[in-house]
Amino acid sequence: MPSPRYWREIPSRYRLEATRCGNCGRVSHPPRGVCPACCGTDVENIELSHEGKVVTYTVVHVPPGDFLMEAPYVLAVVETPEGARMMIQVADCDPASVEIGMPVALEFRLIRKEGKGGILCYGHKAVPSYPTGEEEGAELESREMEVAHA
Repeated sequence: MPSPRYWREIPSRYRLEATRCGNCGRVSHPPRGVCPACCGTDVENIELSHEGKVVTYTVVHVPPGDFLMEAPYVLAVVETPEGARMMIQVADCDPASVEIGMPVALEFRLIRKEGKGGILCYGHKAVPSYPTGEEEGAELESREMEVAHA
């Protein structure tokens, strides 16, 4: 994403902002001035919760240049409890472990470095939400995967 556009969109990236239509109730991410469902302009800004579930996903094996070191990785459509959907990378897990309906937490992370100037682009990534007691095993598995790929 070109730098000027990236910087114009900072508020919605940093705070996970969306809009809710006052006419039909549709929640849209990124925020919009006009509701895509009913074309209403009575919209209010809301902040989304940092959790969601995987609606659908794909595993990227041949990525664009900036993401070569991350392949294979998962891109998923994640739906928040408010009803907003977003395309987001699923991190910290084996791509084979991602499933439709899987609960995820949305964490603010480095997305990539841009250009020779090294502009750091931040945004949100999804990470698996494990039931209590499974986190330690998942963290250990994630560290083992990092060591194996190093």
